[in-house]
Amino acid sequence: MLEEVERWLTKRSWSAADRPLSALVAAKRGSGSTISVVLPALNEEATVGAIVAEIRRSLMEAVPLVDELVVIDSGSTDRTSREAADAGARVVHRDAILPRMPALPGKGEVLWRSLLVTSGDIVCFVDADLKEFSPDFVSGIVGPLLTDPDVDFVKAMYDRPLGSAAGQGGRVTELMARPVLNLHWPLLAGFVQPLGGEYAVRRGLLEQLPFPVGYGVELGLLVDALHTVGLDALAQVDVGVRVHRHQDGLALGRMAAAIYRTAQLRLARGHLVRPELTQFERGEEGFAARTTKVDTEERPPMIEITEYRGGRLTDPPPDPLPEHTAHTRPPAPYHRRTG
Repeated sequence: MLEEVERWLTKRSWSAADRPLSALVAAKRGSGSTISVVLPALNEEATVGAIVAEIRRSLMEAVPLVDELVVIDSGSTDRTSREAADAGARVVHRDAILPRMPALPGKGEVLWRSLLVTSGDIVCFVDADLKEFSPDFVSGIVGPLLTDPDVDFVKAMYDRPLGSAAGQGGRVTELMARPVLNLHWPLLAGFVQPLGGEYAVRRGLLEQLPFPVGYGVELGLLVDALHTVGLDALAQVDVGVRVHRHQDGLALGRMAAAIYRTAQLRLARGHLVRPELTQFERGEEGFAARTTKVDTEERPPMIEITEYRGGRLTDPPPDPLPEHTAHTRPPAPYHRRTG
Protein backbone atom coordinates (compact mmCIF):
# COMPACT_ATOMS: atom_id res chain seq x y z
CA MET A 1 0.00 0.00 0.00
CA LEU A 2 1.23 3.48 -0.82
CA GLU A 3 2.40 5.59 2.10
CA GLU A 4 -0.09 8.26 1.04
CA VAL A 5 -2.91 5.76 1.41
CA GLU A 6 -1.68 4.65 4.83
CA ARG A 7 -1.74 8.29 5.96
CA TRP A 8 -5.22 8.71 4.45
CA LEU A 9 -6.51 5.69 6.36
CA THR A 10 -5.52 7.23 9.68
CA LYS A 11 -6.89 10.66 8.74
CA ARG A 12 -10.04 9.92 6.75
CA SER A 13 -11.45 6.71 8.24
CA TRP A 14 -13.89 7.02 11.13
CA SER A 15 -16.61 5.21 13.03
CA ALA A 16 -20.22 6.39 13.12
CA ALA A 17 -19.85 6.64 16.91
CA ASP A 18 -17.21 9.36 16.51
CA ARG A 19 -19.91 11.93 15.74
CA PRO A 20 -23.00 11.78 18.00
CA LEU A 21 -26.31 12.96 16.58
CA SER A 22 -26.36 16.05 18.77
CA ALA A 23 -23.04 17.19 17.30
CA LEU A 24 -24.27 16.56 13.76
CA VAL A 25 -27.46 18.56 14.28
CA ALA A 26 -25.46 21.44 15.72
CA ALA A 27 -23.01 21.34 12.81
CA LYS A 28 -25.88 21.21 10.32
CA ARG A 29 -27.54 24.19 11.92
CA GLY A 30 -24.28 26.12 11.91
CA SER A 31 -23.50 25.41 8.26
CA GLY A 32 -27.03 25.88 6.96
CA SER A 33 -26.67 22.67 4.94
CA THR A 34 -29.64 20.59 3.85
CA ILE A 35 -29.65 16.80 3.43
CA SER A 36 -31.53 14.64 0.94
CA VAL A 37 -31.68 10.86 1.32
CA VAL A 38 -32.38 8.88 -1.87
CA LEU A 39 -33.33 5.21 -2.07
CA PRO A 40 -33.23 3.68 -5.57
CA ALA A 41 -35.74 0.83 -5.58
CA LEU A 42 -36.81 -1.98 -7.88
CA ASN A 43 -39.15 -4.59 -6.40
CA GLU A 44 -38.07 -4.05 -2.81
CA GLU A 45 -41.46 -4.24 -1.07
CA ALA A 46 -40.05 -6.51 1.64
CA THR A 47 -37.48 -4.00 2.94
CA VAL A 48 -38.04 -0.46 1.65
CA GLY A 49 -40.82 0.41 4.11
CA ALA A 50 -38.80 -0.48 7.19
CA ILE A 51 -35.82 1.57 5.97
CA VAL A 52 -37.98 4.61 5.24
CA ALA A 53 -39.79 4.34 8.58
CA GLU A 54 -36.51 4.14 10.52
CA ILE A 55 -35.02 7.17 8.76
CA ARG A 56 -38.17 9.20 9.38
CA ARG A 57 -38.40 8.17 13.03
CA SER A 58 -34.73 8.53 13.98
CA LEU A 59 -33.39 11.27 11.70
CA MET A 60 -36.39 13.45 10.84
CA GLU A 61 -38.75 13.29 13.82
CA ALA A 62 -36.46 12.50 16.78
CA VAL A 63 -33.77 14.89 15.49
CA PRO A 64 -33.90 17.30 12.51
CA LEU A 65 -31.02 15.85 10.53
CA VAL A 66 -32.59 14.70 7.23
CA ASP A 67 -34.63 17.27 5.32
CA GLU A 68 -35.84 15.19 2.39
CA LEU A 69 -36.49 11.45 1.96
CA VAL A 70 -37.15 10.28 -1.61
CA VAL A 71 -37.63 6.80 -3.07
CA ILE A 72 -37.05 6.57 -6.83
CA ASP A 73 -39.02 3.62 -8.22
CA SER A 74 -37.33 2.29 -11.34
CA GLY A 75 -40.25 0.20 -12.58
CA SER A 76 -41.31 -2.06 -9.73
CA THR A 77 -44.06 -4.60 -10.36
CA ASP A 78 -44.74 -5.22 -6.67
CA ARG A 79 -45.86 -2.90 -3.82
CA THR A 80 -42.54 -1.05 -3.51
CA SER A 81 -44.06 2.37 -4.18
CA ARG A 82 -47.00 1.82 -1.82
CA GLU A 83 -44.81 0.50 1.00
CA ALA A 84 -42.43 3.45 0.65
CA ALA A 85 -45.21 6.03 0.54
CA ASP A 86 -47.06 4.51 3.49
CA ALA A 87 -43.84 4.63 5.53
CA GLY A 88 -43.44 8.35 4.82
CA ALA A 89 -41.23 8.75 1.74
CA ARG A 90 -41.92 10.89 -1.27
CA VAL A 91 -42.05 8.42 -4.16
CA VAL A 92 -41.12 9.44 -7.68
CA HIS A 93 -41.15 7.11 -10.67
CA ARG A 94 -37.97 7.11 -12.72
CA ASP A 95 -39.86 7.73 -15.99
CA ALA A 96 -41.52 10.88 -14.62
CA ILE A 97 -38.11 12.56 -14.27
CA LEU A 98 -36.72 14.24 -17.38
CA PRO A 99 -39.25 12.56 -19.71
CA ARG A 100 -37.73 14.05 -22.87
CA MET A 101 -34.79 11.67 -22.33
CA PRO A 102 -36.03 8.05 -22.35
CA ALA A 103 -34.78 6.19 -19.30
CA LEU A 104 -32.18 3.47 -19.62
CA PRO A 105 -32.30 0.43 -17.33
CA GLY A 106 -29.89 0.43 -14.42
CA LYS A 107 -29.21 1.70 -10.92
CA GLY A 108 -26.90 4.50 -12.05
CA GLU A 109 -29.66 5.93 -14.23
CA VAL A 110 -31.94 6.23 -11.20
CA LEU A 111 -29.26 7.90 -9.06
CA TRP A 112 -28.49 10.37 -11.84
CA ARG A 113 -32.15 11.32 -12.30
CA SER A 114 -32.62 11.72 -8.56
CA LEU A 115 -30.57 14.93 -8.66
CA LEU A 116 -33.44 16.57 -10.56
CA VAL A 117 -36.06 15.86 -7.90
CA THR A 118 -34.04 16.54 -4.77
CA SER A 119 -32.70 19.80 -3.39
CA GLY A 120 -30.29 18.98 -0.56
CA ASP A 121 -26.77 20.39 -0.47
CA ILE A 122 -25.72 16.88 0.60
CA VAL A 123 -27.16 13.85 -1.20
CA CYS A 124 -27.07 10.52 0.62
CA PHE A 125 -27.73 7.31 -1.32
CA VAL A 126 -28.97 4.18 0.49
CA ASP A 127 -29.83 0.84 -1.15
CA ALA A 128 -33.43 -0.27 -0.62
CA ASP A 129 -32.72 -3.97 0.03
CA LEU A 130 -31.02 -3.58 3.42
CA LYS A 131 -32.20 -5.73 6.31
CA GLU A 132 -31.73 -4.90 10.01
CA PHE A 133 -31.28 -1.28 8.92
CA SER A 134 -29.57 1.16 11.27
CA PRO A 135 -29.84 4.96 10.99
CA ASP A 136 -26.03 4.98 11.31
CA PHE A 137 -25.99 4.15 7.60
CA VAL A 138 -27.19 7.72 7.03
CA SER A 139 -25.94 9.75 10.00
CA GLY A 140 -22.52 8.09 9.87
CA ILE A 141 -21.76 9.03 6.29
CA VAL A 142 -23.24 12.53 6.28
CA GLY A 143 -21.35 13.35 9.49
CA PRO A 144 -17.94 14.20 7.97
CA LEU A 145 -19.61 16.40 5.35
CA LEU A 146 -21.22 18.44 8.12
CA THR A 147 -18.17 18.72 10.36
CA ASP A 148 -15.28 18.92 7.88
CA PRO A 149 -15.53 21.36 4.95
CA ASP A 150 -12.58 19.67 3.23
CA VAL A 151 -14.49 16.40 2.79
CA ASP A 152 -16.71 16.02 -0.28
CA PHE A 153 -17.43 12.29 -0.68
CA VAL A 154 -17.99 9.70 2.07
CA LYS A 155 -18.48 5.95 1.63
CA ALA A 156 -19.88 3.60 4.25
CA MET A 157 -17.73 0.65 5.27
CA TYR A 158 -19.06 -2.43 7.01
CA ASP A 159 -18.90 -6.20 7.38
CA ARG A 160 -20.82 -8.12 4.70
CA PRO A 161 -21.74 -11.63 5.85
CA LEU A 162 -22.78 -14.29 3.34
CA GLY A 163 -25.11 -16.56 5.27
CA SER A 164 -23.16 -17.62 8.35
CA ALA A 165 -19.80 -16.72 6.81
CA ALA A 166 -18.55 -13.38 8.09
CA GLY A 167 -16.98 -11.02 5.58
CA GLN A 168 -17.73 -13.13 2.52
CA GLY A 169 -20.58 -11.07 1.05
CA GLY A 170 -18.54 -8.75 -1.17
CA ARG A 171 -17.72 -11.24 -3.90
CA VAL A 172 -17.64 -8.80 -6.84
CA THR A 173 -15.63 -6.39 -4.71
CA GLU A 174 -12.93 -8.96 -3.94
CA LEU A 175 -12.80 -10.64 -7.35
CA MET A 176 -13.12 -7.58 -9.60
CA ALA A 177 -13.27 -4.11 -8.04
CA ARG A 178 -10.48 -4.38 -5.48
CA PRO A 179 -7.92 -5.86 -7.90
CA VAL A 180 -8.81 -3.25 -10.54
CA LEU A 181 -8.51 -0.37 -8.10
CA ASN A 182 -5.25 -1.63 -6.58
CA LEU A 183 -3.68 -2.12 -9.99
CA HIS A 184 -4.88 1.02 -11.74
CA TRP A 185 -5.95 3.49 -9.03
CA PRO A 186 -3.80 2.52 -6.04
CA LEU A 187 -4.79 5.73 -4.24
CA LEU A 188 -8.23 4.14 -3.79
CA ALA A 189 -6.82 0.91 -2.29
CA GLY A 190 -7.80 2.03 1.22
CA PHE A 191 -11.55 1.87 0.62
CA VAL A 192 -13.05 -1.08 2.47
CA GLN A 193 -16.28 -1.15 0.44
CA PRO A 194 -15.64 0.65 -2.87
CA LEU A 195 -18.82 -0.79 -4.43
CA GLY A 196 -21.09 -0.16 -1.44
CA GLY A 197 -24.39 1.53 -2.23
CA GLU A 198 -24.36 3.78 0.83
CA TYR A 199 -22.48 7.03 0.31
CA ALA A 200 -23.00 10.76 0.79
CA VAL A 201 -21.68 13.45 -1.54
CA ARG A 202 -21.86 17.21 -1.80
CA ARG A 203 -24.25 18.17 -4.59
CA GLY A 204 -21.66 20.54 -6.04
CA LEU A 205 -19.46 17.55 -6.81
CA LEU A 206 -22.17 15.08 -7.82
CA GLU A 207 -23.70 17.38 -10.40
CA GLN A 208 -20.41 17.60 -12.30
CA LEU A 209 -19.68 13.87 -12.55
CA PRO A 210 -20.82 11.53 -15.35
CA PHE A 211 -22.95 8.60 -14.11
CA PRO A 212 -22.55 5.10 -15.55
CA VAL A 213 -26.16 3.99 -15.91
CA GLY A 214 -25.71 0.45 -14.58
CA TYR A 215 -23.74 -1.51 -12.02
CA GLY A 216 -20.56 0.45 -12.68
CA VAL A 217 -21.92 3.62 -11.09
CA GLU A 218 -20.22 3.21 -7.71
CA LEU A 219 -16.77 2.54 -9.17
CA GLY A 220 -17.18 5.28 -11.78
CA LEU A 221 -18.19 7.95 -9.27
CA LEU A 222 -15.38 7.00 -6.90
CA VAL A 223 -12.68 7.11 -9.58
CA ASP A 224 -13.96 10.35 -11.08
CA ALA A 225 -14.24 11.96 -7.64
CA LEU A 226 -10.61 11.05 -6.97
CA HIS A 227 -9.50 12.75 -10.19
CA THR A 228 -11.74 15.75 -9.54
CA VAL A 229 -11.18 16.62 -5.87
CA GLY A 230 -8.26 14.43 -4.79
CA LEU A 231 -7.87 11.69 -2.20
CA ASP A 232 -7.97 13.97 0.84
CA ALA A 233 -11.53 15.02 -0.05
CA LEU A 234 -12.69 11.39 0.13
CA ALA A 235 -13.45 9.51 3.35
CA GLN A 236 -15.12 6.41 4.80
CA VAL A 237 -17.08 5.66 7.97
CA ASP A 238 -17.62 2.32 9.72
CA VAL A 239 -21.35 1.73 10.20
CA GLY A 240 -21.25 -1.88 11.43
CA VAL A 241 -22.80 -4.76 9.52
CA ARG A 242 -24.67 -4.69 6.21
CA VAL A 243 -27.24 -7.44 5.65
CA HIS A 244 -29.03 -7.57 2.31
CA ARG A 245 -30.26 -9.84 -0.46
CA HIS A 246 -27.48 -11.62 -2.36
CA GLN A 247 -27.36 -12.16 -6.12
CA ASP A 248 -26.71 -15.48 -7.85
CA GLY A 249 -23.49 -16.24 -9.72
CA LEU A 250 -24.78 -15.21 -13.15
CA ALA A 251 -25.95 -11.83 -11.88
CA LEU A 252 -22.58 -11.31 -10.19
CA GLY A 253 -20.89 -12.02 -13.52
CA ARG A 254 -22.94 -9.32 -15.21
CA MET A 255 -22.10 -6.89 -12.43
CA ALA A 256 -18.39 -7.66 -12.72
CA ALA A 257 -18.43 -7.16 -16.48
CA ALA A 258 -20.13 -3.78 -16.16
CA ILE A 259 -17.65 -2.70 -13.50
CA TYR A 260 -14.70 -3.77 -15.63
CA ARG A 261 -16.11 -1.89 -18.61
CA THR A 262 -16.54 1.23 -16.47
CA ALA A 263 -12.89 0.94 -15.47
CA GLN A 264 -11.83 0.48 -19.10
CA LEU A 265 -13.56 3.68 -20.14
CA ARG A 266 -11.65 5.56 -17.50
CA LEU A 267 -8.34 3.95 -18.28
CA ALA A 268 -8.45 4.66 -21.99
CA ARG A 269 -11.36 6.82 -23.08
CA GLY A 270 -12.48 5.91 -26.57
CA HIS A 271 -10.80 2.50 -26.54
CA LEU A 272 -13.34 0.14 -28.12
CA VAL A 273 -13.92 -3.42 -26.98
CA ARG A 274 -16.82 -5.77 -27.49
CA PRO A 275 -19.29 -4.81 -24.71
CA GLU A 276 -20.97 -8.21 -24.36
CA LEU A 277 -20.76 -11.07 -21.87
CA THR A 278 -21.36 -14.73 -22.70
CA GLN A 279 -22.33 -17.04 -19.83
CA PHE A 280 -23.38 -20.68 -19.75
CA GLU A 281 -26.38 -22.49 -18.30
CA ARG A 282 -26.95 -26.24 -18.38
CA GLY A 283 -29.98 -27.27 -20.38
CA GLU A 284 -31.50 -30.53 -21.59
CA GLU A 285 -28.93 -30.77 -24.37
CA GLY A 286 -25.89 -29.65 -22.40
CA PHE A 287 -24.50 -26.19 -21.75
CA ALA A 288 -26.27 -23.36 -23.58
CA ALA A 289 -24.62 -20.03 -24.25
CA ARG A 290 -26.42 -16.86 -23.15
CA THR A 291 -25.03 -13.52 -24.28
CA THR A 292 -26.05 -10.21 -22.69
CA LYS A 293 -25.04 -6.63 -23.35
CA VAL A 294 -22.75 -4.99 -20.79
CA ASP A 295 -23.78 -1.54 -19.55
CA THR A 296 -21.66 1.03 -21.36
CA GLU A 297 -23.90 4.09 -21.42
CA GLU A 298 -23.22 7.02 -19.12
CA ARG A 299 -25.26 10.09 -18.37
CA PRO A 300 -23.52 13.48 -18.60
CA PRO A 301 -22.82 15.69 -15.59
CA MET A 302 -26.19 16.98 -14.36
CA ILE A 303 -24.96 20.57 -14.64
CA GLU A 304 -25.16 20.16 -18.43
CA ILE A 305 -28.88 19.34 -18.39
CA THR A 306 -31.06 22.34 -19.29
CA GLU A 307 -33.85 21.39 -16.90
CA TYR A 308 -31.42 21.17 -14.01
CA ARG A 309 -29.86 24.56 -14.69
CA GLY A 310 -33.31 26.08 -15.03
CA GLY A 311 -34.46 24.85 -11.63
CA ARG A 312 -35.40 21.50 -10.16
CA LEU A 313 -38.88 20.23 -9.34
CA THR A 314 -40.44 21.82 -12.39
CA ASP A 315 -43.25 20.43 -14.53
CA PRO A 316 -42.10 18.24 -17.43
CA PRO A 317 -42.17 19.73 -20.95
CA PRO A 318 -45.40 19.03 -22.86
CA ASP A 319 -43.70 17.37 -25.84
CA PRO A 320 -40.83 15.12 -24.74
CA LEU A 321 -38.10 14.74 -27.31
CA PRO A 322 -36.00 11.57 -27.42
CA GLU A 323 -32.38 11.88 -26.59
CA HIS A 324 -29.85 9.10 -26.15
CA THR A 325 -26.56 10.25 -24.73
CA ALA A 326 -23.38 8.30 -24.14
CA HIS A 327 -20.96 10.41 -22.16
CA THR A 328 -17.36 9.33 -21.93
CA ARG A 329 -15.28 12.46 -21.46
CA PRO A 330 -13.55 13.21 -18.14
CA PRO A 331 -15.53 15.19 -15.53
CA ALA A 332 -15.22 18.96 -15.42
CA PRO A 333 -13.21 20.63 -12.64
CA TYR A 334 -15.13 20.97 -9.40
CA HIS A 335 -14.74 23.99 -7.19
CA ARG A 336 -16.06 23.59 -3.67
CA ARG A 337 -18.88 25.86 -2.73
CA THR A 338 -18.43 27.80 0.48
CA GLY A 339 -20.92 29.16 2.94
